[in-house]
Amino acid sequence: MPNPVAPADARRSPFSPIADYAFLSDCHTTALVAPSGAVEWMCLPRLDSPSVFGALLDRDAGTFRFGPSDIMVPAGRRYIPGTMVLETTWMTRTGWVVVSDALLMGPWHHEHVHESSHRRPPDDWDAEHVLLRIATCVQGTVEMNMLCEPAFGYGRYSPEWSWVDDDYHQAVARAKGVDDLELRLGTNLRVGFEGRRCEARTMLKEGERCFAAICWEQDHELPKGLEHAGEHIDKTKEFWRQWLDHGQFPDHPWRVYLQRSALTLKGLTYAPTGAIAAAATTSLPETPGGERNWDYRFAWIRDSTFALWGLYTLGFDYEANDFFSFMADACGYGERPLQIMYGIGGERKLEEETLDHLDGYEGARPVRIGNAAYKQAQHDVWGAALDSVYIHTKSRDYLPEQLWPMLSRQVEEALKKWREPDRGIWEVRGDPQHFTSSKLMCWVAADRGARLARLRGDNEKMEKRWQEAADEIHADICANALDKRGVFVQHYDTDALDASNLLMPLVRFLPPDDERIVKTVRAIAKELTEHGLVLRYRTQETDDGLHGEEGTFLICSFWLVSAFVEIGDIAKARDLCERLLGYSSALRLYAEELDYRSGRHLGNFPQAFTHLALINAVMHVIRSESAGEDPTRFAPVRLTA
Repeated sequence: MPNPVAPADARRSPFSPIADYAFLSDCHTTALVAPSGAVEWMCLPRLDSPSVFGALLDRDAGTFRFGPSDIMVPAGRRYIPGTMVLETTWMTRTGWVVVSDALLMGPWHHEHVHESSHRRPPDDWDAEHVLLRIATCVQGTVEMNMLCEPAFGYGRYSPEWSWVDDDYHQAVARAKGVDDLELRLGTNLRVGFEGRRCEARTMLKEGERCFAAICWEQDHELPKGLEHAGEHIDKTKEFWRQWLDHGQFPDHPWRVYLQRSALTLKGLTYAPTGAIAAAATTSLPETPGGERNWDYRFAWIRDSTFALWGLYTLGFDYEANDFFSFMADACGYGERPLQIMYGIGGERKLEEETLDHLDGYEGARPVRIGNAAYKQAQHDVWGAALDSVYIHTKSRDYLPEQLWPMLSRQVEEALKKWREPDRGIWEVRGDPQHFTSSKLMCWVAADRGARLARLRGDNEKMEKRWQEAADEIHADICANALDKRGVFVQHYDTDALDASNLLMPLVRFLPPDDERIVKTVRAIAKELTEHGLVLRYRTQETDDGLHGEEGTFLICSFWLVSAFVEIGDIAKARDLCERLLGYSSALRLYAEELDYRSGRHLGNFPQAFTHLALINAVMHVIRSESAGEDPTRFAPVRLTA
């Protein structure tokens, strides 16, 4: 179904709607490109570094535009199929032009290994640390404009430009106060400077091309000319298509959504460590103009392990091996308990601060960097980790020996803490509670721990103790988390509903046809939705420590699709899934939330959590409609049964 028309105030905004941004990645950093052809979000050298182009959060915080001189709505935008190479087409008054944008990937060279890398990149490919933009005039004539206006350190520092040579085709931007980063720009156009701007204009005739590229690593080179630039684009296409070829996608009209979601999850992966970032941005508001603005450029253990469910469903195993290594490194191979989240390089401290000099997206303040949630107690982290490892281990009948100390420690932590209150899956900043979903995932930790011990076959005592603990937690949840109707509620001291309980049938806490599961799914569908889309919880019923409403959560709505399949409501599952796919952006990307009144995307973008839930929901529906097949046998959650 088509997206609803955006409200008038959104159309007048100088900011593009969140869903209108394109997403680029080289698995080191990311970029968001507005329909105008402007890169409005890019952090260097890593995706969690300070922004160099930050117009997404303040119109004066840096931009890099490459497009027709007259800014206009493009005639079309798409990804080259199977890749993360963006293609934008404009029709001007005098002709047509196509711009290709990519963060370049190329053959791996040992001299380009960074100190942060601890493994060889997959398939002999690695980031080139270059953003390349190529324009081709395909009809008539088009005046092209390049404007590169960086603002280092989240817009704090203005650059000083200088030419590299006498032909004015290369320039360097440096900023006082930023000693460890310089931006090198190369183009076949002659550039000039005006303040912090580097600009160039040219008139392209039919068949003519021009390019502009920036590089931020000293040991990598800019393209040497148009032919060389074109070869780089071709190599980048080859990398993404080779990676996608490793997956297994059903022959179905929804296949393109699965492929784009898989590419997005890969694009949110930080190659040097295997960490998977929750999103590419910080402080895109969950409530327009409100305070629910968070930095999501970190690796939540929960989000990442759920992402592995989605990738595993589609046949991608390499990313799991990398992330398990990241997780083991982060906790010292069992020497310390897992935090709920880490920096993408494994950093343990993620101190939160506000950037008061930035106005925020459409005035939504504060703008935050860092995330204080890293200090929170969230008891679901151990179960998420154990379930993900179990899924991948069972398919191989093999558990790497070096992971066992880490996994054993996480089970023991779950058993030590499961009786205590916590902040829950949604990281509420109100009082800790006995959240049902947290108890559920502690049960998962004990249950999967016992299963892994059984697979190892060398510790019957540990297996028996963990299974007994799982049974105790299971009984506790059934005794304390049900209301008078027999519906599982948010926590032990409330009758409020919570969408996280849709995970219960997916992790096989009870059989999907159990009356308590069926009642819970249907109660959430009826009482915790707005226009059929699912809320996390109702803010007036939950003390989350914040003000204002929030949109419906896309991951929760996709969970409802999967839960509908589990309880046998296939028609409802398909209808809801079809509707949710209709809410995707034109490039099939999703933010975290949706304004159910307008269809507008809210929150950080693109959101890994949403894309992984899409994969599982779509696969649930596809398999449910395949005659003679187990409806969910390709969903990773089924493998834990």
